Amino acid sequence: MSSSDQSNQDLSDRIDALEMRLTFQDDTIETLNQTITAQWREIDALKRQIALLIERLADVQGNTEGPRHEPPPHY
Repeated sequence: MSSSDQSNQDLSDRIDALEMRLTFQDDTIETLNQTITAQWREIDALKRQIALLIERLADVQGNTEGPRHEPPPHY
C-alpha cells in the first residue's frame, strides 16, 4: 500500500469515527431534550398542585381562625 493510499485510508477512518460520534451525540441530545421536556411538564404540574394546596390551606386556616377567637356558646 502506498503512502497516499494509507493517508486516504487514515482520513477515511477519521471521517467514519467522526460520523459515528456525531450520530451518537445527536441521539444523546435528543434523549436529553425529551427528558428535559418531560421534567418541565412535571415541574409545571407540581407547581399547580402546590398552588392549589396553598389555596386550600389558606381556606382552612381562614375557616378555623374565626370560631377560635369567639368564646364558646355556653359562656
